[in-house]
Amino acid sequence: MGSASKPSPTAAAPSRRKVALCLTLLTLQYGAQPLISKRCVGQGVIVTSLVLAIEFLKVICAVILLVAEGSLKAQFSNWSLVGSLTASGLPAAIYALQNSLLQISYKNLDSLTFSILNQTKLLFTAFFTYLILGQKQSPKQILALALLITAAVLLSIGESSRKGASGGSSDYVLLYGILPVTVASVLSGLASSLCQWASQVKKHTSYMMTIEMSFIGSMCLLASTFQSPDGEALRIYGFFHEWTLWTVIPVLMNAVGGILVGLVTSYAGGIKKGFVIVSALLVTALLQFIFDGKPPSLHCLVALPLVMTSIFIYQKYPYVDSKKKDR
Repeated sequence: MGSASKPSPTAAAPSRRKVALCLTLLTLQYGAQPLISKRCVGQGVIVTSLVLAIEFLKVICAVILLVAEGSLKAQFSNWSLVGSLTASGLPAAIYALQNSLLQISYKNLDSLTFSILNQTKLLFTAFFTYLILGQKQSPKQILALALLITAAVLLSIGESSRKGASGGSSDYVLLYGILPVTVASVLSGLASSLCQWASQVKKHTSYMMTIEMSFIGSMCLLASTFQSPDGEALRIYGFFHEWTLWTVIPVLMNAVGGILVGLVTSYAGGIKKGFVIVSALLVTALLQFIFDGKPPSLHCLVALPLVMTSIFIYQKYPYVDSKKKDR
């Protein structure tokens, strides 16, 4: 038990080059994912098939990485079903639902608007971290979260007042674009807090958490297909309905991104991950301008600096216990 709670120096302190590589790759994945998903995934593709494919590829990637570092046997020798369900069961089910909502939102929102609204997950992560782990926020962090809410509301009003990318009405954009990504952000905050709790209690590695959560989430999603419209569509049209070779690209990117999120959180911590989020917004804006020839809307231009400022303040001024500070 003692050795499990004290990781080796090598595991605890990865090289700066490895950290920088993970940060760079995650920034590019975050920034490019909305644009690539919209271009490569057709409207007729069944969302459940995308999510299941992503989860399957996450497991494959995690197993390959465990084999590469020579720890696969050691990880599974201490594995138990009860421990896995306790640590990963609920977060897995939540992430499966979140991924389905994100796939719906990808198709019906402007790429940059999606990326900025998706950052509200930071607000909900802070809320659930306090609720579950008792982690408090500093006054400046509360101000930063208020700025983030303001930006999200501004984007919601602006996006719902015009037609979406699919050419639908404002009600359609609200129901199938804004609402899914907002609910997904709430679920992301809850799941992140639960994962943090599980890692502190169960001492799971990032790769094992990925394998467990992907497997459990996939089982939950498969169970839901017995009653869901997607399940009916899968039975009628098949798993790969309207897939093309291009569809594999965003699926693979999403799977690799899931691995990178765990690694960045483990290697670099929350502060550097905040810089990744900001950088990803800029990447999204740049790619959208390059490939779509469409500059950001006025609402995005106003909301983007609000989001960047709020994330910077939140990461720069963490809560400090006054009792510890006085010592």
